[in-house]
Amino acid sequence: MLALNILDYSPIDEGKMAREALLETTELAQLAERSGYSRFWVAEHHKVASVAGSTPEMLMMHLATSTSKIRIGSGGVMLPHYSTYKVAENFRMLEALHPNRIDLGIGRSRSYQAVNKALNSMRERAEPYEEQLNQLKNYLADKSELPAMPITETAPELWLLGTAEGSAALAAEKGMAYSYAHFARPSIDGVEIIGKYRSEFKASPFLVQPKVMIAVFAVVAETKEQAEEIAKAFDLWLLFVESNTPPPYYPSIETAKLRGFSTREQQKVLENRKRMIIGNADFVKAEIERIAELYKADEITIIPNVAGAENRMNGIRLLAEAFGLANE
Repeated sequence: MLALNILDYSPIDEGKMAREALLETTELAQLAERSGYSRFWVAEHHKVASVAGSTPEMLMMHLATSTSKIRIGSGGVMLPHYSTYKVAENFRMLEALHPNRIDLGIGRSRSYQAVNKALNSMRERAEPYEEQLNQLKNYLADKSELPAMPITETAPELWLLGTAEGSAALAAEKGMAYSYAHFARPSIDGVEIIGKYRSEFKASPFLVQPKVMIAVFAVVAETKEQAEEIAKAFDLWLLFVESNTPPPYYPSIETAKLRGFSTREQQKVLENRKRMIIGNADFVKAEIERIAELYKADEITIIPNVAGAENRMNGIRLLAEAFGLANE
């Protein structure tokens, strides 16, 4: 059975503040749990003023405490920013308090050198990413001379996030589950990348068989027309994020309507639309099933990054009903 998950960015809607966005993320996680989703992940973003998700492990602790059974994870922790030992201990603490509910999704951010420098002010040189992955596995498997505390009977699930052959090859070599960002790179290359991951996978103490998750942007509403209206604000937000002076909020649907798009922006919008699934629940369900079959995915993660908490909640509720999640 195809598992469905949610990845939330904690968008700060126009006219709201970060605290409100984080409380809305909490409500979304609780709804996802009631609706039958398998995992609820939160992201790590820096220098993006329109989203509140900067420290996923901190938010994860709050979300795990605010829910009871849904798996809570990071999508993901940008490992090159941090001490591997500190990441291991953070997630062991999460696992100790919420056993068998914690996912450690790991990414490799190559952007914002100023952020990396600020987070690594005492580090003289950057450690190779592969070496960091080895260290992390050893800490979590108690194979390091320096133990990661606290010692736990269970371990968080390890997921590697990526969009290219390099990340998939590392996930296969290290025996980790792999999450492919279809929303960032929706091309036929992804199918080949996932195929290589499966064929080259080596079992590890953390995972015996390869496991694949595909992440997609999804805009879901009662009707196609309503979904299109909501998607216009998403179009504008993506343009803002990729600009030099993005505003510190997620634009409302009304703002997107009033502003409109230039000819050049319209071309970019058309390109970005290839990264989204937009429509009513039945249409989005069919597209998700098509993508899952294309990749032979074990799980699909939906990113409901749209304007308005009510629209985000309504979208995941409608999709859960279409898939019959709560009835399973």
